[in-house]
Formats: sequence, structure tokens, C-alpha cells
Amino acid sequence: MTLALGDRLPELAIPFDRTTIVATAIASQDFEDVHHDPGKAAERGMPDVFISINATNGFIDRYVTDVCGPATRIRKVSLRLGLPLFPGDTLTFSSEIIEVTEDAATIKVTGSHDRGVHVSARVTVSA
Repeated sequence: MTLALGDRLPELAIPFDRTTIVATAIASQDFEDVHHDPGKAAERGMPDVFISINATNGFIDRYVTDVCGPATRIRKVSLRLGLPLFPGDTLTFSSEIIEVTEDAATIKVTGSHDRGVHVSARVTVSA
């Protein structure tokens, strides 16, 4: 896929349920109880379990490779978490190409749900 400065990539919406949140936490070896135990999440002031940063990072990678193609090579990811993502939320990724060099492109990725922005990221891929 050719990436040009200013291009906006297609959106991707991913619905999340408790099973997906728990499974991705375990798959990424994040055993913090707030990602799988609703009672422990409630003790920390959360209404339910919430997605882990490792899982969020993995879904960013999935989004970029889904929209740019399976041959895409991710070289760098930097992200900032915003609002938590809970069971029942749909995470919608959108993006824009913000830098293009001879051998790479940087993509600004935003993942949002009904309450606002869950994650903002910059992803550099091989061009």
C-alpha cells in the first residue's frame, strides 16, 4: 500500500466483551486482577474489568496491519492511554499519515469509544 502525507486510512471498529478483555490480558501475560476480576476492579473504583495496555498495543498493531496490508512491518509504536475500555465498548480506530520518508511512514492512530479517546498513538511502518 502506498502511504501519502495527509492520507486518512479506513476506520476499524472492534466490539469488546469481557471474554476478549480477559483473554487478551492473559495472552499478553498481564495478570493484574483488574483485567479479569470484576470485584477487584470495583475495589479500585472501576465499574468493571478493563483492557490492558499490552492488549491495546496489540490491537493498534492489528489495525495498522489490517489497513496497510499483511506485509507491513511496524518499526516503532508510541502510545498514550486515555479513558479505560470496558466490556460492551466498541473501539473505533482512525488514522492519518503524518510523516513520509523514503523508507518509512508515520501514522497517527486514535482509538475511541462512546465516552471519548481510549488511546492515541504514533506508529512508524516501513514504506
